[in-house]
Amino acid sequence: MLIDSHCHLDRLDLKPFEGDFDRFMARAREEGVGHMLCVGINLSTFERCAELAARHPEEISLSAGEHPNDSKGQPLDVERLLEYGRRRQVVAIGETGLDYFRSEGELTWQQERFRQHIQVAKTLNKPLIVHSRAAKEDTLRIWQEEGAMEVGGVLHCFAEDWDMARRALDLNLYISFSGIVTFRNAQAIQEAAQKVPEDRFLIETDSPYLAPVPYRGKPNYPFYVRKVAEKIAELRGTTLERVGETSRDNFYRLFPLALSEKTQELELQ
Repeated sequence: MLIDSHCHLDRLDLKPFEGDFDRFMARAREEGVGHMLCVGINLSTFERCAELAARHPEEISLSAGEHPNDSKGQPLDVERLLEYGRRRQVVAIGETGLDYFRSEGELTWQQERFRQHIQVAKTLNKPLIVHSRAAKEDTLRIWQEEGAMEVGGVLHCFAEDWDMARRALDLNLYISFSGIVTFRNAQAIQEAAQKVPEDRFLIETDSPYLAPVPYRGKPNYPFYVRKVAEKIAELRGTTLERVGETSRDNFYRLFPLALSEKTQELELQ
């Protein structure tokens, strides 16, 4: 069984499935995807994600948060985040973090929102999903200053080098690899994928974005996580089955609330 640890199900292109989300879910099952974490990027769209998860509670978990590029410059509605974060199917807070690549001007509002997400996660004792782009030092600094190590989390869609991965691991972060690891020019990311300890990596699609080779440039879907797993297996000199099993166990260790009655029989290491 494969797990897509980071996707945006409310944004999928469902035209190939005649607009039917349940048909998409059937295809995901056929492709061996047993669970998906639908990650929040805006509190205003949370209820739509919750509606999809309610239809498939054993196969979809949720997170709640505001992406650093969403609602630019706007204050975070902390009470609303706390309300959503308390829901049973919400297994994490985020995605949150810093993105200096697409943002200009004064960015202290991004840093403040990141800090607020961390405080909410600590209040609820739930891990964080962290986005970091062109903001390596500030991401790790704020993570430390706010004591986020207490709840831990994942550095999703990893696009940095082994140095950042090593430092993040030391701060109680898992590393999640997306379709970017399959790109020809992703040598630094591939090196990190080889070196990250077996018990600290996840796999994801970040769908509908960043489709892996050979689908690069096309809409991405959670069942393409198999291509990510295959590349990780190649880089680590192991099997697809081993990568699937290991990343599954790592996912449920980081997000124990994602364990349904159906999956609680899994023996986690």
